[in-house]
Amino acid sequence: MGTLGKAREAPRKPHGCRAATKARLEVKPASSPLHSHPSLAQITQFRMMVSLGHLAKGASLDDLIDSCIQSFDADGNLCRSNQLLQVMLTMHRIIISSTELLQKVIALYKDALAKNSPGLCLKICYFVRYWITEFWVMFKMDASLTDTMEEFQELVKANGQELHCRLIDTTQINARDWSRKLTQRIKSNTSKKRKVSLLFDHLEPEELSEHLTYLEFKSFRRISFSDYQNYLVNSCVKENPTMERSIALCNGISQWVQLMVLSRPTPQLRAEVFIKFIQVAQKLHQLQNFNTLMAVIGGLCHSSISRLKETSSHVPHEINKVLGEMTELLSSCRNYDNYRRAYGECTQFKIPILGVHLKDLISLYEAMPDYLEDGKVNVHKLLALYNHINELVQLQEVAPPLEANKDLVHLLTLSLDLYYTEDEIYELSYAREPRNHRAPSVFKNYDHDQDGYISQEEFEKIAASFPFSFCVMDRDREGLISRDEITAYFMRASSIYSKLGLGFPHNFQETTYLKPTFCDNCAGFLWGVIKQGYRCKGNKYPESR
Repeated sequence: MGTLGKAREAPRKPHGCRAATKARLEVKPASSPLHSHPSLAQITQFRMMVSLGHLAKGASLDDLIDSCIQSFDADGNLCRSNQLLQVMLTMHRIIISSTELLQKVIALYKDALAKNSPGLCLKICYFVRYWITEFWVMFKMDASLTDTMEEFQELVKANGQELHCRLIDTTQINARDWSRKLTQRIKSNTSKKRKVSLLFDHLEPEELSEHLTYLEFKSFRRISFSDYQNYLVNSCVKENPTMERSIALCNGISQWVQLMVLSRPTPQLRAEVFIKFIQVAQKLHQLQNFNTLMAVIGGLCHSSISRLKETSSHVPHEINKVLGEMTELLSSCRNYDNYRRAYGECTQFKIPILGVHLKDLISLYEAMPDYLEDGKVNVHKLLALYNHINELVQLQEVAPPLEANKDLVHLLTLSLDLYYTEDEIYELSYAREPRNHRAPSVFKNYDHDQDGYISQEEFEKIAASFPFSFCVMDRDREGLISRDEITAYFMRASSIYSKLGLGFPHNFQETTYLKPTFCDNCAGFLWGVIKQGYRCKGNKYPESR
């Protein structure tokens, strides 16, 4: 069986979005260092708390909305810091949906009309214009919000407020290239075309790590502020395409690493590929690409590879030492303490282990209440979540120090898209280095002339141990069953029995995995800090749920 990731209860509601950042992957000097170190993040949050004044201690929803509206002067300019606007418009879905927020704003506009307060009506429209301009993806993706906006536009038009109509006009959204963040230019280098191999043996570790980093960064920067908030709403990546693609890439790389090792026919050649990927991992570490590093090391530590004793005998001690160091760096021990320390020391370009930071986001979300004891909105929670997400989004603004070859990117993308089931990978692993403790005993009892074959009649005696026949033997139809065929039979039997729960009982318990681990059922990477899945006490294989 395998490893299974644990499900979480779904929380409540956030939202928000952010305009796309730069789309080119070029060598550029990084901007000012990002707030990646915990102490710097705390300083940033403290400054924002000070700028929010008395609101930082908690405020009613109406007071927060009023403060946002009053941030604009009569000419539509911001007369105070936009930090409250940013936090409120990005994080409001924790306490209220976007549609409900707009409905409250419409109610304020109606009230201002009734009280003949044109100045307040104008400020309300400035606030809505800011919302549309800065967070236009909300209006592009949320049908309910769009419908409510149309109702607001009809109300303004009915009252003959031409200026107000122009301010809340949403036609600009349709003209905007709202998907530009999803399409990024590749800076092609000028090197001559060369022959390439799907085994990528033509690539040096440095070049391979750079192209993997290019793909990882391309996937990472697709994730918007809104995606992180939707993750908070659902407590999972379901129906969140950009995050699903990022996770699929991570799992795909790990699976691809396993297949690259297993594609070689001899232990010596498999060891060479293993060594090469250790060197790739070292380059990824130098590039500060921790997410792909986790994927590569996870692939090398997968049981389909770690069980290859003949292959490992050809791997030098110093390579195994590097693998141990990398595994320790990525260990979940003490809440990923080694990784967090290394990550915090990195400046400029870096790609985090997304699963670790998403876990932090969920933990923060669940630990702090939405409302304080006096019924006021917990602004401190909104601010803390905003800073945590913003820290991840800022990383998208620093391009990696590399160039990507267009042809190699396409070839690598195609290779990573190839899908194999966990059973197929294990079958390939056992085909390379069979676990021969059962098949030889069978031949010892039935292969009396020791010619490596048993008869169909003898095989039927073996098959009688099972309640049904689940694979076709004697593929060449010569009336004899070979050693390889009987080995494949037992492998298939073990797999099917495990899935059906027949003959191979399991006793699962919650387990914390201290190194990158993958589910033996779905092949997915186990994310989390502690107790990421389940392991059978009997066979010691990890299981997920």
